[in-house]
Amino acid sequence: MRILSAFIKKEFLQIIRDPSSILIAFILPTLLSLIYMYGINVDSVNIKLGLKLDDANPRVVTLARSFSNNPYIKTKVYDNNADMYAAIGNSQLQGAVIIPGDFSADLAKGRTAQVLVITDGSETNTANYVQSYASGIITQWLEAMNYGKQQVNLITPQLRVWYNEELDSHYFILPGSLAVTLSLVGILLTALVVAREWERGTMEALLSTRLSRLQFVLGKYFAYYVLGTLALWCNVFLCVTAFELPFRGSYIVLFFVGSLFLLTCMGIGLLISTIFKNQFLASQVSLVMGFLPALLLSGLMFPISSMPAFFRYLTAVLPQRYFVTFIESEFLAGTISSVVLINTVYLSCLCLVLLFLVYKNTLVRLEK
Repeated sequence: MRILSAFIKKEFLQIIRDPSSILIAFILPTLLSLIYMYGINVDSVNIKLGLKLDDANPRVVTLARSFSNNPYIKTKVYDNNADMYAAIGNSQLQGAVIIPGDFSADLAKGRTAQVLVITDGSETNTANYVQSYASGIITQWLEAMNYGKQQVNLITPQLRVWYNEELDSHYFILPGSLAVTLSLVGILLTALVVAREWERGTMEALLSTRLSRLQFVLGKYFAYYVLGTLALWCNVFLCVTAFELPFRGSYIVLFFVGSLFLLTCMGIGLLISTIFKNQFLASQVSLVMGFLPALLLSGLMFPISSMPAFFRYLTAVLPQRYFVTFIESEFLAGTISSVVLINTVYLSCLCLVLLFLVYKNTLVRLEK
């Protein structure tokens, strides 16, 4: 126990003396959180829409004003179709609405009036926003003008949004981004520690002592687990206080599952570090195995259900997938026992497998 305590003390002194560890654990996650908060926005809040009014009825002018008064749409009125189509082709507009000349006449006679909505299909998400916004504005205008029920939907839906009442994408992106930042902290930090020992020649000195393989692995795990836990709570504090995200779950459950995820990521980093005894190579491999899967295949930015079968199966071995599901639920919906249980089981299995692989690949002598 005395040998293990001395080794852990040595690891903490190494962390204090190495500014890169503090940079990776605290500065890098803070910068990533700021980018996710202020630089990334999947909500379409600035749609540029073209309007062409072929009907001179004063009521149609009020419809055009309804589009202009919408906070999510910037409108521009065109006199001919060619200029408007050219603006869509040049990506100056995301869509267009054309009111035909017989629009008000059809409404007055009780016939179904036609409105042409054109969207730029090269951006599918924006095209969907243009369609839904245009349909909603036209429906609200018809109701406000007191036209007959034949022009208004017979069913009036009552919408209730659960968990994210503001419909703000940052409410699920920022908690999910903790999986990305913790992956970098857990994998990148530990991917360098063993490789650094080999490059600096201190590994030979450690192998000459009575330090066992188990003590070596536990010492590496414990020191960087403490550093990673501090980084986790620093980011949670930043999200809740500075960015004012709602947190409806349990901090105790978050600590337990977050620790499990951090240990899993540390296992990946230590496994990389024991296999590749070069810091540069280990850092490159850790970025490929840590950052890219966490960003692209965890379900944070793209839903897993829409991925091809191969990649859906591949995500089953990625710890980021389970932590993203857990932490988004913990922030927005609260502690749901079924969500916590299933993700904890998978993370526990991955953590134990990685711990075993790290233990088996850690050298206790210079030659295998």
